[in-house]
Amino acid sequence: MAKLTLTPNIDLPDDFYAELIEAHDGLTKTESDALNARLVLIFANHIGDRAVLAEAIRVAKEAG
Repeated sequence: MAKLTLTPNIDLPDDFYAELIEAHDGLTKTESDALNARLVLIFANHIGDRAVLAEAIRVAKEAG
């Protein structure tokens, strides 16, 4: 079973953040929320491992 990676693991994280922010530029709140939802589903599909996804949900809820 794969483990959830919680340590920094994104190449050029500042560039990724800038791309993410740019993708939301000009969107309404509703459109931005929909983009985020689509991204979550795309990333979840890429991960694919239900145990990892369940752990990510748990960690995100605890962080809030």
